[in-house]
Amino acid sequence: MYRWSPRPFTAPSFETFTAMVTGLVAQTGPGTVTGMLTGAGLARAWPHDRAHSFFSRASWNVEILGIALAHLIVRTLLPHGAAVTIAVDDTLFKRRGKKVFGAAWQHDGAAAGAKPVGRGTCFVVVGIVVELPFLTRPVCLPVAARLWRPKTGPSKVELAASMVQLLAVCLDRRLHVVADAAYHGKALRHLPEAITLTTRLPANAVLFDLAPPPTGRRGRPRLKGARLGTPADLAATATFTTARVKRYGRTDQVRIAEVRCLWYGSFHTQTVRVILIRDDGTDTGYDLALVTTDPDTPATELITRYAWRWSIEVTFAEARALLGVGQARSRTENAVRRTVPFGLYCYSITVVWYALHGHRPNDAADRREQAPWYTTKADPAFADMLAKLRRVIIAARFLPAATGQLTDAEIRTVQQAWAQAGLTHAA
Repeated sequence: MYRWSPRPFTAPSFETFTAMVTGLVAQTGPGTVTGMLTGAGLARAWPHDRAHSFFSRASWNVEILGIALAHLIVRTLLPHGAAVTIAVDDTLFKRRGKKVFGAAWQHDGAAAGAKPVGRGTCFVVVGIVVELPFLTRPVCLPVAARLWRPKTGPSKVELAASMVQLLAVCLDRRLHVVADAAYHGKALRHLPEAITLTTRLPANAVLFDLAPPPTGRRGRPRLKGARLGTPADLAATATFTTARVKRYGRTDQVRIAEVRCLWYGSFHTQTVRVILIRDDGTDTGYDLALVTTDPDTPATELITRYAWRWSIEVTFAEARALLGVGQARSRTENAVRRTVPFGLYCYSITVVWYALHGHRPNDAADRREQAPWYTTKADPAFADMLAKLRRVIIAARFLPAATGQLTDAEIRTVQQAWAQAGLTHAA
């Protein structure tokens, strides 16, 4: 059952939207707004202001677009009634210029230098993690993204909580949220029953036993039990059991300990489960500590679910490198808030198209034949999906108007388009 949501576009803005999606997918140069216009083959047909105004002034709603995309993903790529796994993270898109809305010096976890800082715009992104039958790894498909401004407005955690709760209402499904250690706190306390959160437990987190039962005496009842200490303190006395877990494309043997307790500083009186993991070869302490509000799912499945979080990092890297997400030179508020989510949604649209219409069983074998050094390649990469969609776009663009033999000029035009798209050696 899906809840109704209004349409994200007017008729004119939808026409421009389809052209910009086609252009971002088809372009092989910069992922700028004019690059999209060129990729769509409309550089001589439309004024460039039409493309710029689509992001800065046109009437459309980027959040409703994300909700519509989420409906499509859930309806077509997930089993009926299945819970939805949601990955949450933030990423910085580097920008220069004093007049770029929302740009500031801030933390950059992907910084190449010694200092993890950079100047740009930071977006909190929510994506649906799906398993596709032709891939051995999960894929994260972005469906929501909001600009975070340092020292101004909601925090990253508040933005994430707001987007997740909006998705829960619109999709009417159970949501399992996974995030890194930065995502915890008051905004994520006591989420609706249909939403669970699994995140990494910081090493300095202080844990407490569950509150004792009421004594019947006068006075405030206790909200928490005895102090249990940090995760390291728990690991020193916990009993570990051996288990096998699936994560990062392999099956590992680990040792697991589990405690139900309170993380009072972040989740207040809400009962949480702390899962301590020791990798094979570790005899003391722990290698990873997870905390979850999911009361029932087995610990091994929670470890697998948390490992799926890495798929959003892969999505960020591929969207930047292959689609040019974040390269648009937008400066005004509307344009800045729209261009990055638009680019991330194009990533999701490409994967959905490939899953529904583009995949063929021999795709990986064809790629190995073209590049024999990929001896172990068994899955199509996002680059392969993108290259195939580009081929379809070019083929549709150069269909002859009338049946009959192609002219030499038409053949040369198609060959030039393929060469410009790099499809003779797509990665």
